[in-house]
Amino acid sequence: MQLSIPESDKLALLGTLKIANLAFQKTYPGDKPDRQPVHTVYGGANLFKADTCFRMGEIALQHFHTYAPDSNILAAALCWESTTPSEIIYHKIIYKLQTEPVEDFRIDFEDGFGNRPDEEEDATAIAAAIELAKGMAASTISPFIGIRIKPFTEDLKQRSVRTLDLFLTTLLQHTNGVLPANFVVMLPKVTIPEQVSTLVRFFEVLEKVHELEPGTLKMETMVEATQIIMDDEGRNPLMRIIRASEGRCIAAHFGTYDYTASCGITAKYQTMAHPVCDFAHHMTKVALGGTGIFLSDGATNVIPVALHKGDYLNYAQLEENREHVHQAWRTGYNHTMHSLINGFYQGWDLNPAQLPMRYAATYHFFLSNYEEALFRLKTFVERAAISTLTKDIFDDAATGQGLLNFFLKAINCGAVTEEEVVATGLTMEEIRTRSFFRILEGRRKGASLEM
Repeated sequence: MQLSIPESDKLALLGTLKIANLAFQKTYPGDKPDRQPVHTVYGGANLFKADTCFRMGEIALQHFHTYAPDSNILAAALCWESTTPSEIIYHKIIYKLQTEPVEDFRIDFEDGFGNRPDEEEDATAIAAAIELAKGMAASTISPFIGIRIKPFTEDLKQRSVRTLDLFLTTLLQHTNGVLPANFVVMLPKVTIPEQVSTLVRFFEVLEKVHELEPGTLKMETMVEATQIIMDDEGRNPLMRIIRASEGRCIAAHFGTYDYTASCGITAKYQTMAHPVCDFAHHMTKVALGGTGIFLSDGATNVIPVALHKGDYLNYAQLEENREHVHQAWRTGYNHTMHSLINGFYQGWDLNPAQLPMRYAATYHFFLSNYEEALFRLKTFVERAAISTLTKDIFDDAATGQGLLNFFLKAINCGAVTEEEVVATGLTMEEIRTRSFFRILEGRRKGASLEM
C-alpha cells in the first residue's frame, strides 16, 4: 500500500488542526449534565421570608385542589386526549407541590421591587439577607436561589452595586461565610459586555474581602433588549457578553415584556406567543448553542385567580371562577409547552397559582416523549457497547449526552424515576454519573478487563 503524504507533513498539519479543534471544543463543550431548574419564581425582595417557598407550595396546592379536585377535571380543563396519563400527572403535581414546589427563587430588587428611596432599599437588602440565612438554617429555601439586582445602566449602577454589597455582606455575616447551594446573581437589561465584566470585578472584590474561593460567585444575564440580539454593527453580541463573564455566567433568561416593549409592541400584544419572542429565542439558541449556558424563557402575565371573592358565593359565581381559572391555566400551560417544544426547559413563574400548570406542562412533555426517547437512548447505548467490544472508535458521545440529558431533566423535575431510565440499558450507577462520556469510559475499562 503506497501513501503520498509524508509522515512529517501529516503530523504537522494534524497538530495544527488539533489546536483549532481543542479551542472549538473548549468554546462549545455541549450541554451540561448539571441540573437545570424547570422554572425561576421571581418575588419582590420586600416580601421575601425564610419560608416563602414553603408557603408558596401550600397556596399552590390549595389552589390546585380547589379548581382540579380530580384528574378528570384537570384533563378536561387542559383539553388532554384520552391517551394522556392524566391520573399519573395529577398525582405527580400534588407530590411536587408537597415536597419541592419551587425549584428556583430569585429575590428581586428590580421590576418586582421597583425604584424606592435608598434608605428603604438598604433596609430591604439587609432584611432579605437575614431571612435567607434563616431559611438556610431551617432548610426551607429552594434548591436554587439568588437575587436580581438593578441593571448596570448609568442611572442605576450605583444603587445596584450598593444592594449587592449590602445583601452579600449581611448574608455572609449571618452564615459564617457560607452561601446557599446554587446561589446566583441576576444582572438584568444587559446590552454591552462591559456591564458584565464590571460585575465580575466586583465579584472578585467581594470574594477577596469575604475569603471566598475565586470564582465562587456566579451570575446570569438577561435577554430583554433588541441590542442584545443585534448590536450596532449588525452582529449578535451574546457570545461576547458570555466571554466577558470569564466563566461565571451560567444562564441567559429571556425577558418577555421588556423585549416586546423594546420591539415597539403595545401592551395588549406583549405575550410569550408573539412572533418577535420566537425570533429572539432562536437567535439566542443559535448564538449560545453548545456552550453549556442554560437558557430560560420568560413568564406569562396571565394569573389564574378567581373573579369573585368571598366565602358565600352562589353557584353561578363559582362556575365563573372555575372557567376563568381554567382559561388562565390553558394559557399558562400552552405557553410552557411552546417553550419546551422549542428547547427552552426553564421559564419564569410570578405567582403560586401558576405552579400547578408549570408542572402539568413539564410532566406532560416528558411523559409524552418518554417511549420514543427511551428507544433512541437504548439503541444508542447498544451501538456504543458494540463499538466498545470491537475496539472501534465511538466519537458521538455528544449525541449520547443529549439523549441522556432528556432523562436527567425528567428525573430532576420528578417526571420519571431513575428506575424507569434503567430500561435504556444503563445501570443506576451509570445514570448517576450524569455523563455519557464517563459511561463510555467505564464500559471500555470493563471490556478491557474481560479480555
